[in-house]
Amino acid sequence: MNIDVDVDTGTLDVVALGESMVTFLPTRAGRLADVPSFERGIGGAESNVACVLARAGHSARWVGRVGADGFGDHLVEAIAAYGVDTSAVRRDPHRPTGVYFRTAGDRATDAHEVAYYRAGSAASAMTAGNVDLAAARSGRVLHLSGITAALSDDCLALMRELTAPRPRRPLVSFDVNHRPGLWHDPEGPRVLLDLARGADIVFVGDDEAREAWGLRGARAIRDALPEPDVLVVKYGKGGAAVFDKDVPEGTEDATGTATFVRALRVDVVAAVGAGDAFAAGFLSATLRGLPVRDRLRHGHLMAAAALTVPGDLAEPPARGHADRLAALDDRAWETLRLGPGWTEADARAAEEVRTP
Repeated sequence: MNIDVDVDTGTLDVVALGESMVTFLPTRAGRLADVPSFERGIGGAESNVACVLARAGHSARWVGRVGADGFGDHLVEAIAAYGVDTSAVRRDPHRPTGVYFRTAGDRATDAHEVAYYRAGSAASAMTAGNVDLAAARSGRVLHLSGITAALSDDCLALMRELTAPRPRRPLVSFDVNHRPGLWHDPEGPRVLLDLARGADIVFVGDDEAREAWGLRGARAIRDALPEPDVLVVKYGKGGAAVFDKDVPEGTEDATGTATFVRALRVDVVAAVGAGDAFAAGFLSATLRGLPVRDRLRHGHLMAAAALTVPGDLAEPPARGHADRLAALDDRAWETLRLGPGWTEADARAAEEVRTP
């Protein structure tokens, strides 16, 4: 895939647009009713991707809308602290910044609880008229997700504007992120499919494609989404497959060559933020022009970093460390196991070499 898109409005690597919220993480396990205190963090699918990419050495911008309140201040300051450009974030004097609370348990269990307070948020009032579209289109890649489309009719119209074909638009990356609880319109799954068809790179979980569209398996999903140049189908612990049209002539079918890479074995601390981290790793490797297999491996490595910390965001591995792991032979890759602190190990070793 040719990532070198010529864009007039800037030379940033990635711009991510969407809602970010203040997250409250419990200080101990248990029901929300029983947790006595919480630690404050940040969370949002698109801003998470921007933060990880910025930490990984890319120039990144987050475009969003927050309230003119303390939580909005915190979001802008915290995201900027990751190295993300927040100059295009707008403040809404009439609507609040969204917040949410969650339990410490794994999202895959029935005991997991999430309480969102985002209805009527500043981000839900984003429109093509009050968002800086030039800033949104100022990168080589524009990363979006289906969450934004579900927030309001105005947000959906904005998403349609940003995914519509136009001359010299940035490469559009779209994470389906099907969230049934956010959609009040039963046509939500169809809307997500239409938006995905307008993107250049699409990320979708096999489970969410089954729930939203009744599709099973990567080939069925590709048949329903032949338009994107790159389609990434995620299987959670199983791995991920990618269909890429940009392969040597004569070696692909109409939908592109399929490549599958197994996920790493990980000692999971919390299953949050892994999907966003995977997208960031894949986009990072894509921006660097790495082969398809390595794009998937970098996605898995970034996801492993997120899985081994309690919050939504993790410090990614140093680029050299990630490149060495991504270059392992298949046997070594499939036997690799990563646990808490693994992203720091290479940095500590390098420091010990520098300071004997």
